[in-house]
Formats: sequence, structure tokens, C-alpha cells
Amino acid sequence: QLQLEESGGGLVQPGGSLRLSCSASGAPLDYYVIGWFRQAPGKEREVVSCINGADGGTMYADSVHGTFTVSKDNALNTVSLQMSGLTPEDTGVYYCAAGNGCAANGAYYWGQGTQVTVSS
Repeated sequence: QLQLEESGGGLVQPGGSLRLSCSASGAPLDYYVIGWFRQAPGKEREVVSCINGADGGTMYADSVHGTFTVSKDNALNTVSLQMSGLTPEDTGVYYCAAGNGCAANGAYYWGQGTQVTVSS
């Protein structure tokens, strides 16, 4: 069974950068669409970005297009999310998930989440 673990969250000032990692074990990520989701306090979980493990195709939410970059390291079986130009609106718990589509209801496996706080 696939297991996912996020890392790299923390506190960053507005305009700063963070790199999140999603480390997978139990199966290659090649078989899945891997998504990054976030949930801000009092809000619903939303998709941020996805990458197709098979062909590397990517998708970004409009709010992060041009500032976030998702990538996959086949050797490490890891997916990363490089975030730059962070704003307080990017604050939330970030989750990685693997499934058959770029949506929460298409995810089979979830990580435990990592907190990102953007504040001065």
C-alpha cells in the first residue's frame, strides 16, 4: 500500500519561498496522479497543483500559476512543490495525495499534511 509523507512546511515571511516534499513508499508514483492540496482555517480543501506520475504532465490552480512549481524525482520516488512569492493567503495545511485524478475525490492515499504559515 502506498504511503505518503510530507515535509518542508514552516513559517515564512510574505514574498518568501518554501519547498515541500512528498516522499512515497510502498509503490512507485508512476502509477498515480499526485496532487498537492491545501486547507486554510475555516475553508474547504482545495487543489493547488498536480503532476501525472506517468507522463509528467502538470496542472496548477490559477492562484499559484507562475509562482509554484511541481516536480517529480523518479529515483527518490518523491514529488516536490517549490513555492515562491508566498502571501498570507497561501497559509494552510498542505497535503499530498495520490490517485487517478487531480481532485480530492480522486485521491486514494493521503499524507498527514504539513503546516505552511506566511506571516510577517
